Amino acid sequence: MDDQPAPGPSADDLARLAEYATALADGVQAALPGWVERSVERVHVAQTMRRPPQDVRDAATAAGLAAAADIGGRVHALLALDVDEQPTGPLAIVRQAVPYPTEVLLAAGVGPVTRDEFAARQFPDDVYDLSPTSFAELDPDLHEAGLVWGAAKAHVHLARRRADGQR
Repeated sequence: MDDQPAPGPSADDLARLAEYATALADGVQAALPGWVERSVERVHVAQTMRRPPQDVRDAATAAGLAAAADIGGRVHALLALDVDEQPTGPLAIVRQAVPYPTEVLLAAGVGPVTRDEFAARQFPDDVYDLSPTSFAELDPDLHEAGLVWGAAKAHVHLARRRADGQR
């Protein structure tokens, strides 16, 4: 019977997923410069009890722009892939932005922070405990975008698996 919809995700489901992926990737790319700057500021103040000097703030700004170009581009590339071809998640790529504020802090002579055992084991190079655990830590406005994209991805994935089971 030709009146039955094709099994698997609909074209509308795939279009919405692409729309949500683009919104998330755009949001991540836009948030990275501010996240780098805030990370440098927060750690510097906590360690030195004073605001970073202008040269450190300038280095943080440059590092944030570099992170946006590099990491933002990688998130865009990942989310442009079909969900079944994505080798990792976007948050794992976002965590690869940690070296940007880390390099600024190290160059400024700011000492490492004390981390819990789990963080030290999971992220050995993250000496300032900067690795975001959610999109909201990068920017609170990304919380919903991450949830919506994740739900849409799960929907498409499940629709495909159900369709495979019907064959």
